[in-house]
Amino acid sequence: MPDSQSQPPHSSSSPCGRTDTATLLLCGARLTDGRTVDVRLGGGRIEAVGTAGSLATESSGARTPKVDLGGHLLLPAPAEPHAHGDTALTAEGDGPVSYDPHEVQRRATEAALLQLAHGATALRSHVRVGDVQGLGALDAVLQARRALRGLTELSVVAMPRVLSGIAGADGLAMLRDAVKMGASVVGGCPDADPDPTGYVEAVLELASEYGCPVDLHTDATDPARLGRLAAMAGGLRSGVTLSPCAGLGRLHAEAAALAADQLAAAGVTVVCLPQGGCGGSERRGTAPVRLLRAAGVRVVAGGGALRDVANPVGRGDPLDTAYLLASRYGLRPEDAYDAVSSGARCALGLPEVRVEAGFPAELLAVRGDGLAGALSLSYSRIVVHRGRVVARTSAVREYCDSVVGLDLPRQGYGDPS
Repeated sequence: MPDSQSQPPHSSSSPCGRTDTATLLLCGARLTDGRTVDVRLGGGRIEAVGTAGSLATESSGARTPKVDLGGHLLLPAPAEPHAHGDTALTAEGDGPVSYDPHEVQRRATEAALLQLAHGATALRSHVRVGDVQGLGALDAVLQARRALRGLTELSVVAMPRVLSGIAGADGLAMLRDAVKMGASVVGGCPDADPDPTGYVEAVLELASEYGCPVDLHTDATDPARLGRLAAMAGGLRSGVTLSPCAGLGRLHAEAAALAADQLAAAGVTVVCLPQGGCGGSERRGTAPVRLLRAAGVRVVAGGGALRDVANPVGRGDPLDTAYLLASRYGLRPEDAYDAVSSGARCALGLPEVRVEAGFPAELLAVRGDGLAGALSLSYSRIVVHRGRVVARTSAVREYCDSVVGLDLPRQGYGDPS
């Protein structure tokens, strides 16, 4: 993989960060405010942050594993708020998607590991229930979640197709079974139901009964329907998330502004998908990010489809998502990254992460001096989950001859060889 990065940093721990002690020292990392620091991790949290060299001196007499992060920017780890593990990595298959449980589990596991390598230490996966899949696909993704424990946090959204009429009774029963099996979020696509309002009412009622968050797919092309949804969602304490809401961008300005105000008043979170669509959305496009943010809506961003029929080239990379928010929608790099990290974690109900003592040790180190550069060229990454290194991606760019007369680095930023 071509990249302008230098060799991976040295670590005295094993390649995946498994050590005999719960303590890990990250040395010489740069923070977004320009400081260069050491960070000591222990018990899954950040124990201390000090000036470069200070914590290394304190730990010199102990057998504390160290990771040299010189030349790296240290950030709160991203989270993926919108994935589809049951259909991921199926774009190149022949015929219809297989829902054989072993195949679904393999795909969901591989997809989660790909996203972990990009930096996402938590993700929410939408899984269809009912129809051909029954509860088999859900059970397979839950099996993947168990296998991934300790590497990444995987939460599952159960998505029934229909909740109205005779077929809806079966769908609602299956949704209840899904929650009892371990789905921690209820959702679906009300736009595909003959009675979208009834669908939303059924989901919200069940979510209220079980204390679950709600995560619904909608294109948001009908402002009246969206207004009703917002009015109903405002009373759910566990929270409501909508995505991808691309249809808001096709409404008249006044209608879109009113809808944004209604979503803000209801406390609804919107997950936009700048990298492309997903299986629950009929049309492509991205929600009007700046309009929603201006209205006070919490807007976070996800990857959506990961190389399935909805987006055969989906990358599932949070930093790519942040790059698109900055380059295409005019967000500052800091705001763009927040949408895939702190904001996304909040949308998933996870604790806040800062590179400060006391916060969870969910971190991402990328090559570069600043956030804008990291979003532009960020192939080399070190991912920390629960205080240990769980993934590394290293890349080197080399040229056959140096450029004569110019003092330019051959590898990396600020690392002239």
